[in-house]
Amino acid sequence: MATLISAPEHGLLRQSWAPRRQRNGTMNADGFGVGWYAAGDPLPARYRRAVPMWTDQSFADLARVTTSTAVLAAVRSATPGTTPDEAAAAPYTAGKWLFSHNGRIDNWPRSAEALAATLSPARLLALEARVDSALLWALVLQRLDSHDSAADALVRVATDASAHATGRYNFLLTDGTTIAATAAGDTLFWRSDNRGTVVASEPSDDGAQWHEVPDQSLLVATSHGVDISPITPAEMEPTLT
Repeated sequence: MATLISAPEHGLLRQSWAPRRQRNGTMNADGFGVGWYAAGDPLPARYRRAVPMWTDQSFADLARVTTSTAVLAAVRSATPGTTPDEAAAAPYTAGKWLFSHNGRIDNWPRSAEALAATLSPARLLALEARVDSALLWALVLQRLDSHDSAADALVRVATDASAHATGRYNFLLTDGTTIAATAAGDTLFWRSDNRGTVVASEPSDDGAQWHEVPDQSLLVATSHGVDISPITPAEMEPTLT
């Protein structure tokens, strides 16, 4: 885990206080989280805190000794009006899934009323925190539970959210074997080699192997490779009424 997060010169640890490509805000000091898959267990583990990543010495030790075939990590710059506790930090999880959101719903929470109205009371009550990312995760999970693919679920929620509220809707979703991600208002990059595939909001080093994902695109990474496709106009028609 440290090889991915803290060892690179411009890895996620460095990005928590000195991001290089971040378009909004100057640092990500409102918490962090990491989810990973242990051998033989399909359900991911999580470690989340409401403090900056660079202040948590316990995480430094955890990352040093933890190995996994799939890791999802995120640092948080909180949307105004959202809760500050660690439950608001990604990744969010349900069953085999890990999810994170890089972005925000503008004018939260009033602008999200139409989105929230599409969820059942039970799903609303199950939100981990009063935060835009948790609401978006509930919408994605609702589509996954309706048997949408990971890619379709992300595209539909990004489409519906952008139709009802301005914002940035970069999503990342994994089940430990497949990665699906949207570039919808913020930066997204990927690289792939014989060690695996990394998808990130910005490169962790200056290597030439990084590729930028165009805005309004969907990325799907599997053991067979990485596929980038545009989110088409038909897909951008909202489904909410």
